[in-house]
Amino acid sequence: MEIVSGGSNWNLVIRREQGGITILRAGTPDQRASLPERLFDIPVTALGNRALAPERQGDHVPAGAEAVQIICGIPEEGAAWDNRCLQDLTLPVGLAGLGDYALLNCSALKTLRIYDGIARWGGGALMNCRSLDVLHLTRTGEDQGEALAWFAGELSRELDVTIYGPGGEPAARLVFPEYTELYEENCPAHHFDYFISGAGYPYHHCFRQKRLSLKEYDALWRDFLGMEHDETAAIRLAWYRLRWPADMGETAEADYRAYLKDHAWEALRLLLEEEDGAGLPLLLELAEPGREALSAACALARELGATASLAALLEEQHRRFPCGLEKSFAL
Repeated sequence: MEIVSGGSNWNLVIRREQGGITILRAGTPDQRASLPERLFDIPVTALGNRALAPERQGDHVPAGAEAVQIICGIPEEGAAWDNRCLQDLTLPVGLAGLGDYALLNCSALKTLRIYDGIARWGGGALMNCRSLDVLHLTRTGEDQGEALAWFAGELSRELDVTIYGPGGEPAARLVFPEYTELYEENCPAHHFDYFISGAGYPYHHCFRQKRLSLKEYDALWRDFLGMEHDETAAIRLAWYRLRWPADMGETAEADYRAYLKDHAWEALRLLLEEEDGAGLPLLLELAEPGREALSAACALARELGATASLAALLEEQHRRFPCGLEKSFAL
């Protein structure tokens, strides 16, 4: 086994192909890890079938393959190199394809960071990744790839997706609300009935030719509010669209803003809990929170120790609701 230094701890089994390196097996003890962009000055271009499946990690090296260990610091003593603790994974920028069940049973994985150049996703690539609900997607060119359409269609749970431009700047942050699919056996008719519940189904499928249209995404808002939905998801959806308003029309902007005005305290609480002090001035301008909402937000900021946000809230409170001492005299 060859040992090299890198940004994360990995036990790898690789195969050198004509166009790059395929990782046949990869195991790490880290909670947050990045697969290498290159090995031996060759780009990593593919993950093999069940490459990160915890139960597949072992010592066997197939014919024509080679074992490589990447070391970054000293892992905890007794830590298992089997991905069972892996919560945050970054895939290589040059990755073009994932094999069948590539991330099978990575049950602790919550956050996946990928690039938009992935063109092939194997069957069941995310099977049993039950915690995965956060995607960071970086575009490799000006045009959209198909990765987001595949990801949104593969998972029915609520998804938090941040899209970055080719330079790494945030371009949009989107919430895809949850929905559920259910098959119920209809015994007299000898068939299964298919039901969809939850307001999120149209969001997960608002793609045309595997490309997301933000205008179509925004057009779903009023119907979404008319269905049973999670209020917290609605607040985040409206705020993220206003925070990064790519391709937003005037009607959508007005609708989102009206919703935030009606839920100003909840929106303020979201920002304080997410430590988004940079976005607070914009929210104060958009939501125009009342006296009670500002007072509650100031109390929460004190509790959280968010001093910069507290200063901004107190300034807004003083600007909109000046409360000098009332003077009275009795003769």
